Amino acid sequence: MYSYNGQTSGPLLDVPQGAKVVVRLDNRIDQPTTVHWHGIRLDNRFDGAVGMTQTAVKPGEQFDYRVYFPDAGIYWYHAHVREDVQQALGLFGNILVRPNTAGYYAPVDREEALVLSDLLMNERGVFPFGAETATHALMGRFGNVFLVNGEPDYALNVKPGSVVRFYLTNASSVRPYNVSFGDAPMKLIAADAGRFEREEWVNSIVIAPAQRYVVVVRFPKAGTVALTNRVQVTNHAYGNLFSEVDTLARIHVRGPAGPSNGAASFARLRDNADVAHEMAKYKAQMDRVPDRRLGLTLRVDSLPLGLVLNTDTTYFAPVEWGDVMQMMSWLPTGHEVRWLLRDLDTGKENDAIDWHFRVGDVVKIRLFNDPSSFHPMQHPIHFHGQRFIVLSKNGVQNDNLVWKDTVLVPVGATIDILLEVTNPGHWMMHCHIGEHLETGMHAMFEVTQ
Repeated sequence: MYSYNGQTSGPLLDVPQGAKVVVRLDNRIDQPTTVHWHGIRLDNRFDGAVGMTQTAVKPGEQFDYRVYFPDAGIYWYHAHVREDVQQALGLFGNILVRPNTAGYYAPVDREEALVLSDLLMNERGVFPFGAETATHALMGRFGNVFLVNGEPDYALNVKPGSVVRFYLTNASSVRPYNVSFGDAPMKLIAADAGRFEREEWVNSIVIAPAQRYVVVVRFPKAGTVALTNRVQVTNHAYGNLFSEVDTLARIHVRGPAGPSNGAASFARLRDNADVAHEMAKYKAQMDRVPDRRLGLTLRVDSLPLGLVLNTDTTYFAPVEWGDVMQMMSWLPTGHEVRWLLRDLDTGKENDAIDWHFRVGDVVKIRLFNDPSSFHPMQHPIHFHGQRFIVLSKNGVQNDNLVWKDTVLVPVGATIDILLEVTNPGHWMMHCHIGEHLETGMHAMFEVTQ
């Protein structure tokens, strides 16, 4: 594994909102690397995008990042060179930006930051990576070992009656999760870059690669509660679906029940009037015509015949929750597969796209995931250095808005987002599936004053 400061996942960076920190990257691994501060609206030159904001830090070299944290929330940092290798091997960690507003969150008894990831292994250890280009270029590299904060058997002890705020981050290369805490009651309160307009009771949370969610869970009685991933997986060789339930971690509820700081507030769903007020000015733009349209698709060439014959092309799930064809899926590489972002108005693709915005622009972008390609997949689309609101999915308006930096676009789906342009510089937009990013699915947009 790779690690930051000897830890996989890396150290939790716990900072107050408005803080400025200097982080020195001392590269002691065998590959060039950078650090991307995911979701942070920071100075462009410290964004970690190779060839756009900095050159890669070679083995034995150092680079000082100066990072400013303007927004409260849960963020993360990760390698941005060969993400399919370096991030998969452990180069990621959480950032908790503490709000400077009193009462931003309701009281709880404790809080925990949990980073979800998975690792593909065989009897010899970690399944080999491609040296020149990514393997698993179609499906992405689904792991068969689940990790929470880098541990395969993560466990947590809490007292009966405890109310716990969990900051959940998905650091997997491709795997989306549908997580729940057994039958324990759970509230959804915040996402990538802030709180929702109002809190909601939920049974589970779907969290795509690079996304974060903040939930509050109450553990009313003694026992063991499993943090699980419950999904339906597509078997493309046979064209059927089957259910999978995987235990990611265990919460042991034991000991004497004590007084709870969060019990009273947990019973109520809060309306965040300040968030609703901020979002009100954007709701008027729900129905306007998109300023930009981006198609998500791929181009393939010379795929191995066995892979073509064993791929069911009659049905593609909107979201691939797992991969039952790992021994087949490793065959396609970046030499045969090119994933595409396509400007639907100009026809330009990937790095040929040249979007230009000015600080203060509010840009409506329509994302369409083309279901007609050889092997369409969901794509978690991430915009660097800015934040956005998800306005609608397939024409259905979103009635509980929140600031985000990554949105999951299922196969065949049309997602409208509203990008708030506040941060000058040259920025990336890309799919956050590591293998899709490494096989071309990225573009640049420029923001000027």
